[in-house]
Formats: sequence, structure tokens, C-alpha cells
Amino acid sequence: MFGSATAALAAPSAVCAMAWAVRGRSSSVFAPSAWRAAPGRKRIALTFDDGPTPATPALLDLLAQYRVPATFFQIGANVLSFPEIARAASAAGHETGNHSHTHPNFALTRAAFIEGEFERAQEIIARVTGQTPRFLRAPFGVRWFGFRAMQRRLNLTGAMWSIIGRDWKLPAEAIAHRVLSRVTDGDIICLHDGRGTLKDSNVLPTIEAVRRIVPSLLAKGYHFETVSQLLCPMK
Repeated sequence: MFGSATAALAAPSAVCAMAWAVRGRSSSVFAPSAWRAAPGRKRIALTFDDGPTPATPALLDLLAQYRVPATFFQIGANVLSFPEIARAASAAGHETGNHSHTHPNFALTRAAFIEGEFERAQEIIARVTGQTPRFLRAPFGVRWFGFRAMQRRLNLTGAMWSIIGRDWKLPAEAIAHRVLSRVTDGDIICLHDGRGTLKDSNVLPTIEAVRRIVPSLLAKGYHFETVSQLLCPMK
């Protein structure tokens, strides 16, 4: 009887531990991953997932207005659909990261599928933009068995986030409040300039939120960097 009770109590704990390993922002169980920089430097990184899309140029114009760099975790299939926008982000001085080729949920998938998704996106991004990504961000933050070998072979490090804006469902004011009320030095902020592989998605709340977030953080003395600059500062 006691053995059955112990097993029943242990099961939820095991599920929670696995959930954290798969999606926990600080988890490196499946592969090397970073979610923020060490404190002590008033630096932050602004990142955007799911592009490029027809909405990305509006963000590029806004970032150019404030001379702020960002990191765009791009989907390979979207780069093929909008190569000129992908090149524009790179030409403007922004960093490009790997966000897989088709934006799948990698839970329970095979290692060969995982590697193929990131390898294809890596090749497409490098060929179209001239940048070879150093960082990847798993769609939905889901990592799985096979990530470690894939990252080692493609020379990629996982980049999660300190703050996620939930901009796929919140209005601009709520997105901005969520970010501005939580930010501290060393943070990586995650927003979206697309919605998966949708070709025409509404990201106006994100654009409006960025219009509020960037000048507010600049006024508070924060300096924006790419993920590479934030996590790998020059000595």
C-alpha cells in the first residue's frame, strides 16, 4: 500500500520536473541555453520571433528611429517567402537567430527531425542574409532529446528569455506594462514580429508596444544590445 501511495505522489513531481526540463527558461537539460546575462551592466536585448513578415519593416523603421539593435529569430520558411525583408533586417545591423524551418512543437519528435529543421533554417538564413546564426530559439520554448547533438554540430546555443510579452494575445498597453514592470539589467525580452508561419498576421499591438517600451527604457538609462553582444561581451 505504501509503495503505491509513494508512486502516486512521485508522479506529479516527475511530470513537473520534465515540464521544466522541456520549457523552463533556465533549463539546460537538453542542450546549452541562456535566458539572461549576468547582472551588473545596464544592458538588455530586445528579440523578435516568427519573422520575417510584411509587418517586420515597420519594426525596423521604429528601431532605426531610436538607433536600437535587436535580434530577430527567423523561421526558415518565412525567410524564403520574404527574403528581401530578411536581408533588410540584417543590413540594418540587427542580429539574426535560428527559429527552425517550419516552427513545429518539438516535444516527442525524433532527433533527425529536430536536426533537419534547424539545419535547413541555418542554411537558408545564411544564404539569404549573409549571417550565420550563433543562437537558436526553440518554437514555444520546447526543447527535446536531440537538441544537444544538433546544437553542437551546427555550433548553436539556445537563447530563451527573461521576459515574454505575450504579445500574441495582449493589447499594446498590457504588453508594454508587462515588459516595463519586470525589466532589470541583463534581461532578454521576447516579442514577436509574426505568428508562426502565417503570411499575414496582425502584429500591430507589438509595434505599438515597442513604440512605448524603447523610449521608456532608454530614458531609464538602459542600453540595447543584440543577444550575442549581451551574452558574449567583449573583454
